[in-house]
Amino acid sequence: MENILGLVALACGLIVGLGAVGASIGIALMGGKFLESSARQPELINELQTKMFILAGLIDAAFLIGVAIALLFAFANPFASTLLANLPK
Repeated sequence: MENILGLVALACGLIVGLGAVGASIGIALMGGKFLESSARQPELINELQTKMFILAGLIDAAFLIGVAIALLFAFANPFASTLLANLPK
């Protein structure tokens, strides 16, 4: 049982860590492209900035959904009851 809980903790760490890396890379690429496009066409900065903030929120929301799933597995593991029922006695 301790081995399974350890693997769940490792999986939660991977979910949060890889999600944070992916969100950071996505926001960094989007910010770079925003700066490039605003340098090329300064008259579109307001429209591009609005779209950039909407996309940044969506990218961050996807990361936070991953954090919520990791917290679900960490504190209210839906697989624990099935695992405990199938353990040999």
